[in-house]
Amino acid sequence: MAADREIFTARGATVGPALSAGVEECWMELDGVRMRYLRAGSGPALILLHGLLGYSFSWRYTMPALAPYATVYAPDMMGAGFSDRPAGLDHSMRGTAQRLLRLIAQLGISSFDLLGTSHGGAVAMMAAAECLGENAAPRLRRLVLVAPVNPYSVHGRRLAPFVGSRFGTALFRLVIGRMSFLYPYWHARMYGDRSRIPPGTLEGYVAPLAKPGLFEHALSIVRTWTEDLRELQETLPRLASVPTFLMWGSKDSAVYASSAEPLAKYFPNSKLIIFPGIGHLPYEECPEEFNRALIGFLTGGEVSG
Repeated sequence: MAADREIFTARGATVGPALSAGVEECWMELDGVRMRYLRAGSGPALILLHGLLGYSFSWRYTMPALAPYATVYAPDMMGAGFSDRPAGLDHSMRGTAQRLLRLIAQLGISSFDLLGTSHGGAVAMMAAAECLGENAAPRLRRLVLVAPVNPYSVHGRRLAPFVGSRFGTALFRLVIGRMSFLYPYWHARMYGDRSRIPPGTLEGYVAPLAKPGLFEHALSIVRTWTEDLRELQETLPRLASVPTFLMWGSKDSAVYASSAEPLAKYFPNSKLIIFPGIGHLPYEECPEEFNRALIGFLTGGEVSG
């Protein structure tokens, strides 16, 4: 790969939770700061984009399953996971999408499939819009959206702007920033059935809290949430030509599954699958069904849960 010389491991040691066999931890300097990503497999490039307060750990069941079909990349987006958390970074959806495309270009990737979940799904849609046009580079082949933040989920439209307000920010810092013992409660709410939470999951998501600035990163994202959703809604009509796969859990309490149909109207060349009884993280709560459906879409086979 053209950019391999720019990739290095952190002192030869894995950062954070142990990695699955065949998954490699890599580092890159992007915009003057260090960015971590995981890589596995061979074949066409597939980028996996995590959600708010998530990181590459989210894809621990997805990467090994997809590795036989694609070269899979899972970045810790700047400010998240174990990547650097520089102050003053543009964390708007458009700014994050443009940074993602610079990462992809620096990796030497000319065409790719893109999967984004939750806030990462909204970023993925903004990135897709940046890839339109005959001379666009890199070229997006297909888009996969897993419970993506969108203008039609009432819950997200109300909650994020509140957290981003002056009062909400102060409350967030008090309750979350200083009382991280509440994190398990909020994490468990992301599942339709808490008995399906895989062992070690909470520990994996809590691990990056040891690196300062994670909650400040989250606050910087929600501060522009309302404006970002407005821009996303204006962008959606441009994405009609993109082959798209929409994936949702029926019991998603973060981005309501009821928003799937109005969103799907902007993607006439799309497929939709809803996993019964599953929450916001189907790639963790029902990984076998999720992977089977995703592989079916990416290989042109049957899409089934």
